[in-house]
Amino acid sequence: MKVLFQSRKTLFTAPGGDTTQVLKTREFLEKLGVSVDVSIELQPDVSGYDIIHVFNLMRPQDLYLQVENAKKYGKKVALSTIYGPYTEYEKKARGGFLQFINKFLSITQIEYLKVLARAVLNQEFSKGTLLYLLHGHKKLQQKIIRMVDVFLPNSESEMERVIFDFNIKKCNYISVPNAVDIDKFDYNSVAVNNDINRFKDCVLCVSRIEGRKNQLNVIKAIKGLPYKFVFIGQAGANFKKYYEKCKKISGDNVFFLGQIEHEQLPQFYKVAKVHVLASWMETPGLSSLEAGVMKTNIVVTKKEIPLITLKIMPFIANQII
Repeated sequence: MKVLFQSRKTLFTAPGGDTTQVLKTREFLEKLGVSVDVSIELQPDVSGYDIIHVFNLMRPQDLYLQVENAKKYGKKVALSTIYGPYTEYEKKARGGFLQFINKFLSITQIEYLKVLARAVLNQEFSKGTLLYLLHGHKKLQQKIIRMVDVFLPNSESEMERVIFDFNIKKCNYISVPNAVDIDKFDYNSVAVNNDINRFKDCVLCVSRIEGRKNQLNVIKAIKGLPYKFVFIGQAGANFKKYYEKCKKISGDNVFFLGQIEHEQLPQFYKVAKVHVLASWMETPGLSSLEAGVMKTNIVVTKKEIPLITLKIMPFIANQII
């Protein structure tokens, strides 16, 4: 069997949890003998593939053309939804004039403005962006949903959100929980380098640095505490000022290491005493799962409750948001 994975255009230039999900899913399917290619092209020739597997319903401007292209070739389409609207963050925590405006807008209108901003500020403009601006956020998502043959949410609760938000009457889906590569994230076999061991017993946060991930409030909450705090991840495309603000208010016990290779993460989890992911929405976060497997204590907010369904009992830190 030959499968093509497709996702957002910025999958590798702005890596996130979906990047890890795409690459690790490919890796383990290939171990089962499945041939998998990854493409961020919008309308490639897919005639040589049996199935097209697309990711991330939250970015319909890219996804729509990819799915439409697959159907033109008569291919079956599977969708890993990765669906988690950040409604509460946009209306309560984004800050500034945008937050004021967002109070009067629906989440689909907010997402529409964000795509427009990305097109202007980051030159993220393509044929898909034009279709998005013509049809709107939710209508394009609905068009995608009607073309998908099977949905692959990472939990029952995620699929319930999709069904409710889009009023889906009937669909095929299989819940595929997020997972961790236990060969690489094996506590007993991971050896820690000396330069990483200096962070022993730290509080760790592995996540792209942006408002939705809530690092700024974490830093405010930890002021005056006598522990080392380590943040791993690069700033989101439109969150450079947010990143700089995080660094500006941080004390000498806070370290920003930027983006590191995924293969190095097990060492950081092993030396960390606690991993905190105080996001406004997770379904759940891959870094929380990785930390749990590496025997690191987990702190999350109530927005990441799906962790409990995976038998990982985190500390719920609602006071951070």
